[in-house]
Amino acid sequence: MKKLINAPERFVADTLTAFAQVHGELVRADLDNTVCLRREPLPRGHVALISGGGSGHEPLHAGFVGDGMLAAAVLGDIFASPNADQVLRLHDQ
Repeated sequence: MKKLINAPERFVADTLTAFAQVHGELVRADLDNTVCLRREPLPRGHVALISGGGSGHEPLHAGFVGDGMLAAAVLGDIFASPNADQVLRLHDQ
């Protein structure tokens, strides 16, 4: 089976960009940290539920981001978990 990938080193960024373009009414992409976030930030005082995992089964985690669901999904590389720095940077967003 053939795969349609522009460049392996850009796979995660390309996938996240396309997902955010298609579902822009629900989510936005942070390409610097490879994070899929809710379009609108949570209201003050609400608890943010965040998930994360490796890419390659897209849009597994990002597919659950939205109103009444995840606040964000942190995407790691293909079949690799996101690193702690990516998750910690969400605090500033």
